[in-house]
Amino acid sequence: MASPILPGTGLGSGLDTGAIVKALVNADKAAKQGQIDRGTATNTASISGIGTLKSLMAAFIKSMTELGSKTNPQFSGFAAASSDVKFVTAIAGNSAVGGNYAINVTNLATSSKVTSKAFVDGTTSAITDGTLVIKQGTGTYNLDIEPGATLQSVRDSINADASLKSAGISANIVTDSFGSRLVLGSSTTGADSDISVSGIPELTIDGMQVVGTTASPMTADSAGSIGALAVNANFTVDGMVLTSKSNTVDKAVSGLTFNLLAVGTSTITVSTNTDGLKASIQKFVDAYNAIANSVTSLTKPSLDDDGNPTIPAALTGDALPRSILSAIRSPLSETGAGDKLTVLAQLGITTNQKTGALDFDSTKFTAALNDKKLGGEVQELFTGDNGLLERMKKAIAPFSDAGGVLEQRATSLTKTKTKLANDQAVLDRRIDILTAVLTKKYNDMDTLVGKLKATASNITSMFEAMTAQQKNS
Repeated sequence: MASPILPGTGLGSGLDTGAIVKALVNADKAAKQGQIDRGTATNTASISGIGTLKSLMAAFIKSMTELGSKTNPQFSGFAAASSDVKFVTAIAGNSAVGGNYAINVTNLATSSKVTSKAFVDGTTSAITDGTLVIKQGTGTYNLDIEPGATLQSVRDSINADASLKSAGISANIVTDSFGSRLVLGSSTTGADSDISVSGIPELTIDGMQVVGTTASPMTADSAGSIGALAVNANFTVDGMVLTSKSNTVDKAVSGLTFNLLAVGTSTITVSTNTDGLKASIQKFVDAYNAIANSVTSLTKPSLDDDGNPTIPAALTGDALPRSILSAIRSPLSETGAGDKLTVLAQLGITTNQKTGALDFDSTKFTAALNDKKLGGEVQELFTGDNGLLERMKKAIAPFSDAGGVLEQRATSLTKTKTKLANDQAVLDRRIDILTAVLTKKYNDMDTLVGKLKATASNITSMFEAMTAQQKNS
């Protein structure tokens, strides 16, 4: 009797040919698929880890750059406080001496601002071509004015000229009741810095002639310095009369830079910058510990309750994080170029032997500043020539710079990711072909078995009929 046809089985054989094909295909696929899956998991974790490393390095470099700023010094040994910041502020250098300084500003240094005569046709007024000659102090600047020039194009040419721009001279157009005027100004302050203009008749300006005052009211033909000539700053320090071409004064008192802001009196108090230095050193310690702890965490696997590793970290077993940590730690042990202050331990900064992070002992730090008077050398240790911050940036540059180790690793991982995707595509195509081939083979087998069963059934039926006839005869 023919075998029953079961759901999901071959119609002819009664076998589950789909399951057989699937099992054979999975067996063939398993080894390569496992290899691709393991490679993909490792590659994905590594890409994530390298991305994290790049972000950590960028944040660390940013912190080191900010701490090492020359325009906004973070490690000044002394602090200068002003009793009235409306009139004077001050910055103390490491050669400053503690004390009080009474500053009385009688006038600020001013810059030159000059105007041409008025042009009734406004900004489109035609200007004669030729060579415009602009003079300030000992500097002379020649500017070619092309045919067809207008007041506006002359202004634009002045502002586009590199030599004038570097000299701090710029131009604009001001329109008053008489018409539009070419106005030139300068960022240079002090006496003898007045601007004069010649070469183009209608733009001639005598910088030593003052216009726009009660004695010389503005007219359509007025051309000269507006309101007053440029002057030096005049001030006193503890009653001593001083003058300066600039409102930034760095040679009046050794180690101090005064910023004169307005006419008035203020007292500058200079003292050891204990709080400022402590805050800056804490920023350094925090920045170092942030990258050291984070890089270390990228290599440490998760542990179970018994302390056995379970899930690996993104870069477990990778030598790169250890190389970065070694590069960052190396400058810490190097001797600085200071006189008395040469190592971080003198400021209470030591390496924790268990964690590798930095510890900051504020008690030792305060003693270093108050008892050992090392405050004046802190800036040299951190930001001097080949100071600690510069050495650290140099040490990690091979990793963080464009084309460096991290970028090369990221590029390599991206290529590996692409290769794994290609391998998966190849495997999928091969499995599709294998599935089709095996399915056809088993379908053909099933069809053949079905035919054989049908033939067997017919033969059996014939014999059964013959037997029945013999019994009846």
